[in-house]
Amino acid sequence: MSSASLSPSFSSPAVNRPNVVAVGTIVWLGSEVMFFAGLFAIYFTLRSTSPDLWEYNTSLLNIPFAAINTTVLVLSSVTAQFGVFAAERLQARATGWKPTQWGMVEWFFLSFFMGAFFVAGQVYEYAMLVSEGVTLASDAYGSAFYLTTGFHGLHVTGGLIAFLLVIGRAYAVNTFTHREATSAIVISYYWHFVDVVWIGLFLVIYVLK
Repeated sequence: MSSASLSPSFSSPAVNRPNVVAVGTIVWLGSEVMFFAGLFAIYFTLRSTSPDLWEYNTSLLNIPFAAINTTVLVLSSVTAQFGVFAAERLQARATGWKPTQWGMVEWFFLSFFMGAFFVAGQVYEYAMLVSEGVTLASDAYGSAFYLTTGFHGLHVTGGLIAFLLVIGRAYAVNTFTHREATSAIVISYYWHFVDVVWIGLFLVIYVLK
């Protein structure tokens, strides 16, 4: 009798490694946190040195309009998460007209349009402030306001492009697999991050007196 037949056979458990793309995205978002922390620091530093400028210029802000714009962006994070739930079910497209039957593509399209609405609203607000004389070069307040909100707007625009890429990929493949679902999940990480940053900016710029 051979020794191989006497030795018990053990099945080694499969190693469940974290997804490299997801981990890389989280690490990159950590660096983005530091970037926006620097912008917040610049904003508070300039504010502390020029309180009179802040008192006057904040009176020019359209807070109700900004609140509506903020609500739309926050809700887009909710719709994006519904898209992730659909992607995790490997459901790329809708099976019916009801929202409960929507796939990742429909939810991400809705999130895209809500994000585009936010960017358009931000551009409109910039135009109104410029008409009031608040520009990037006008004073410290203008520099702080446009730097913080402008960089955030660029990040939102990047997220909109990412939505379109993921949607396009869903149409391009014959079978929607876990690889495509991972792309949707990674985009949601980024979009949720952008939303959380804006909530902080909204509270600091529009609410904090």
